[in-house]
Amino acid sequence: MSEPPVLETRAVTRDYVSKGFFGGEKTVRALKGIDLAIPRGRTLAVVGESGCGKSTLARIITLIDAPTSGQVLINGEEVKVDDGLTRALRRKVQIVFQNPYGSLNPRQKIGDVLAEPLKLSTDLGPAERRERVMAMLKRIGLGHEHYNRYPHMFSGGQRQRIAIARALMVNPELLVLDEPVSALDLSVQAQILNLLQDLQEEFSLTYVFISHDLSVVRHVADEVMVMQFGEVVEYRSRDDIFAAPEHPYTRTLFEATPRIDPARIRARIEAKAAHRASGG
Repeated sequence: MSEPPVLETRAVTRDYVSKGFFGGEKTVRALKGIDLAIPRGRTLAVVGESGCGKSTLARIITLIDAPTSGQVLINGEEVKVDDGLTRALRRKVQIVFQNPYGSLNPRQKIGDVLAEPLKLSTDLGPAERRERVMAMLKRIGLGHEHYNRYPHMFSGGQRQRIAIARALMVNPELLVLDEPVSALDLSVQAQILNLLQDLQEEFSLTYVFISHDLSVVRHVADEVMVMQFGEVVEYRSRDDIFAAPEHPYTRTLFEATPRIDPARIRARIEAKAAHRASGG
């Protein structure tokens, strides 16, 4: 028997009720029957312009909001937010936001930032939490000396590494990445994207990668889901969709997106580092 998808949604809708200017109420359907399934270790990229429903879908996938109708399944089991969620279930899904500085407490040292998920979701003692934090700092390319530093003492790329590390502290199975590199310089984007790929391979992570940047999506995705006005207009493998986009909206997105090759950016970074190391 094959393993169920780590994440699956079936006919998920989400409605919002707004009050009109002259009274009365209006129902707006932000999501219109979303079906998706992501096997373990794969990356689904969700793309579309602002207002297409990406962020609403992210809130449902991360178990923050409940769908108005439809089902959300984690490892083949339906999850109902309104029924309450166990600590074990919440650990399975984590999110990384676009702005790392906005998601980090400026008054909290980085060691405490990374230890907090362990304190809330596990029964580990202080010594064990510290050991886990030190190991994670090393894994994301930082050192023990960073443990007692504050968020403002780090660069944007380092802060995003810390945000990713915090999400991974409780060993999630699914990571939702909401525009995780769009606030970073291009050279730093390549470093973070490569880190995410390395972590995915090491921990068999499953990603939902939300983005409006198709050049980044092309680098990271296995499948691509294109959304417009709360609907899925195209959902195929990355290679198929980039080779021959079928929907007019997808073609419009492709035509409007500059082509950036993160692999070339990484090669330039490595070349500069080699040049400096040689004393040039």
